[in-house]
Amino acid sequence: MQFWLEFFSIVAAVALVVQVVMLTLLFLQMRKTSENVNRLTSDLQTRVGPILTRVQILLDDTQPKISSMVTDASHIVYLARGQAQKVDRVLTDTTDRLRGQLVHADRILTGALEAVEDAGGKFRQSFWRPMQKASALVQGIKVGLDLLRSRRKSGSRNDDPREQQEEELFI
Repeated sequence: MQFWLEFFSIVAAVALVVQVVMLTLLFLQMRKTSENVNRLTSDLQTRVGPILTRVQILLDDTQPKISSMVTDASHIVYLARGQAQKVDRVLTDTTDRLRGQLVHADRILTGALEAVEDAGGKFRQSFWRPMQKASALVQGIKVGLDLLRSRRKSGSRNDDPREQQEEELFI
C-alpha cells in the first residue's frame, strides 16, 4: 500500500508541475495577445480618430444646410398644397358651370325639338290631310270608272273567259 501511495503522490506532483507549466505558457501567450490587441487598438485609434473628426466637422458644416433644405421642402409642400386646393376649387367651379350650361343647352334643345314636333304635327294636319282627301277622291273616281267599265263590258260581254281575263290583267 505504501507503494501505491508513493506512486499516486508522484503522479499528482507531475500533474501539478504540468499544470503550472501550462498556466505559465497560457499567461505568457495571453500577455502577447494583450500587447497585440493594445497595439492594434492604438493603431486603429490613430487611423479612425482623424476620420471621425473630419466626419464631425462635415456634419457640423452640413447640418445648417440640411436644416435649411428641410425647411425649404416643408415650405414647398405647404405652397403645393395651397395650389392644389386652388386648382380643386377652380375645377369644381368649372364643372358646376359646365353642368349648368349643359342643363341650359338641354332645355333649349328640348324646346326646339318640341317646336319641330309641333310644326310637324301642323304640317301633317294642313298638308297631308288634304292630300289624303285628294287621294281618296282620286281613288273614288278610279272605282267609279272601273264600275262604269265593268257595266259596259257586262253589256258587250264575250263568253270567252280568256279575253275577259286578259282585259282584267290589262287594266
